[in-house]
Amino acid sequence: MNIICPLAVPKGRRLCCEVCEAPAERVCTACTVTYYCGVVHQRADWDSIHEKICQLLIPLRTTMPFYNSEEHRQHGQQQLRQRQKHLIEFCYTVAQKYLFEGKHEAAVPAALHSLRFRMNLHGLSSVELVPAYLLLAEASLGLGQTVQAEEYLSQAQWTVLKSTECSYAIQSLLHRNLGLLHIAKENYEEARYHLANDIYFASCAFGTEDIRTSGGYFHLANIFYGLKKLDVADTLYTKVSEIWSKYLNNRYQVLSEARIQQIDLLGKRFETDTGLDEAQEAEAIQILTSVWNIRESTSDTAPQKTIFVLNTLVMLYYLMMNSLKAQEYAERAFGLAKEHHLSVHEQSTIQELLSLISAEETHPVT
Repeated sequence: MNIICPLAVPKGRRLCCEVCEAPAERVCTACTVTYYCGVVHQRADWDSIHEKICQLLIPLRTTMPFYNSEEHRQHGQQQLRQRQKHLIEFCYTVAQKYLFEGKHEAAVPAALHSLRFRMNLHGLSSVELVPAYLLLAEASLGLGQTVQAEEYLSQAQWTVLKSTECSYAIQSLLHRNLGLLHIAKENYEEARYHLANDIYFASCAFGTEDIRTSGGYFHLANIFYGLKKLDVADTLYTKVSEIWSKYLNNRYQVLSEARIQQIDLLGKRFETDTGLDEAQEAEAIQILTSVWNIRESTSDTAPQKTIFVLNTLVMLYYLMMNSLKAQEYAERAFGLAKEHHLSVHEQSTIQELLSLISAEETHPVT
């Protein structure tokens, strides 16, 4: 039974819903420390994040035990902080992944968890709260809740203005989300201003050719594409494709040189990987698939650009160990190269990728 009995609640204690902070009527029977206003929010939270962190919440939301010494007490507090930091990053990554996959409603509970853990660890006015506010703003935009998105962005802006130690990375994220807000409001001049600032701050933090800077170029390209300024959009989409292609090919070279793919003494293969977390992989898929869809509409005039994006998708899925998807995009690229009678070099490059995938299928990772 997960209905809360009012008589079992200590006098003066108010139990709030994990999702909306309304008075709670239900409790998760698995952890007994998480409360909800009803079945709808309990199910939404479970599907989004709670199933993944249910048991991890128990030590965070129960009274700390009595310690016999100051040393033990400090050790206990240190462990508690480490758990909070882990959950902050985990919930943040899960929410990000949902957003890149277009699952805006599912992202909200995970982002709320990240925000509350940040508040508990860093306080109510810390700049560390800003990334969670930005996630919630982006999720609200995706759900068509512009007013709610503006409220979260106002909170983020105010927190940044009060802070004397705001990193370039956080300022980049803030301007990116402000750019997305103005795109939703069709205020493209203001959107371009904020996305230009996003690119500037991301470049200061990571460099102009980093995958974390590519998102700004991508959203700016979308604006110019929508305004029919196709030459500018084309240049920016090319930039985005080149950044991801360079990163993925370098990653493959690093893995090859480190002999990650070689068979060990037990006859097993080491796993290949992208070097990205789940959210970054979802972002790569979203960006590159979007660019490919746009390139496909102009493949008759510029097939090489379409093939370039397809090859980048092949490498992405290969490093994600999704051979079926990698082969699908490789075959598309090869078919396009043959259809447009491209050079032998172009076709041989794609054949090499197909051979790589076939070899992986012949010797699967165990």
